[in-house]
Amino acid sequence: MQHRMGRGDLLDGRGALVERGWATEEVRRYRRGAVRAHPLRIKEWDYYCVLAQDYGLAVTVADNDYLGFLGVTWFDFRARTYVSHDVMAPFPMGKMRMPESADAGDVHVMHGKLDIRYTHEPGARRVQVRAPAFGDAKGLEADLRLMQPPMDRMVIATPFAGAPRSFYYNQKINCLRADGVVNIGGERFVFRPQEALGVLDWGRGAWTYDNTWYWGSASGFVDGRLFGFNIGYGFGDTSAATENMLFVDGRAHKLEQVTFHLPQGALDAAPWRFSSSDGRFELTFAPIVDRASNADMGLIASKQNQVFGRFNGQVVLDDGETLTITDLLGFAEKVHNRW
Repeated sequence: MQHRMGRGDLLDGRGALVERGWATEEVRRYRRGAVRAHPLRIKEWDYYCVLAQDYGLAVTVADNDYLGFLGVTWFDFRARTYVSHDVMAPFPMGKMRMPESADAGDVHVMHGKLDIRYTHEPGARRVQVRAPAFGDAKGLEADLRLMQPPMDRMVIATPFAGAPRSFYYNQKINCLRADGVVNIGGERFVFRPQEALGVLDWGRGAWTYDNTWYWGSASGFVDGRLFGFNIGYGFGDTSAATENMLFVDGRAHKLEQVTFHLPQGALDAAPWRFSSSDGRFELTFAPIVDRASNADMGLIASKQNQVFGRFNGQVVLDDGETLTITDLLGFAEKVHNRW
């Protein structure tokens, strides 16, 4: 039985979760000052991924205490390629001032030649990037407005086994219609809300040292209806609730356990498969491009495979209605961190 959380503070006076479980809105209040774990264990990030049919943009701002990270990636799905530009800053230790709510507080971080700004507007979020060094100095500028009417989202609070002051508080907001332009070296790429959709991954937590997680997400249209999903595991102890949800026309449909069946060998060399314990999420995934990275600095290491591709199969809503998913653009990833 999955537990649905009530409202209140996220952490108690000892820095432990007051309540673990899931929700469809921001019901728990996160405060960085309430965290009692070692400072180097605190991880805070905002990640946006906006996909059209032929191209896409991903933007990251992360304060991992010992390392700040700014990143922008451009995807060309026709050519099956991507270009990334990343900047790192040592020991930000909270100086990036990541908001304590997903619904209030803006982000503006500039380091080196990368300037990223996230702002709230009435009924929308705005993502702006200026990266003159992107793509061998071709340069990238982005200004996207992501529309967010009243809608459900995935919210989960999870502990970590054997670490009472460790936790993860995560919100995923799917189906954000995108309107705007990305300019790369003078070439304009237009994002239109009838076809371009984004997701926000808002994460705040105090993590244990060694973790492997799996995450999948997609947003699009099915039979003319706005549809999306969030699936995953490995983000702590999810025995109280999973983060698996479907979204149809702004309403969440809660799923049980979803398992990722990865191909042998290269993760972009063969289709993936997904199955659920309740039989309500049965999809395959055809890879297009793998945004892969493998950084190993001894005590600190991160191996990431975020694979973009298209989902096909069937899902079942809370009322028993079955939807057929055809060539839905999204991504699935496997990440192993020692951090």
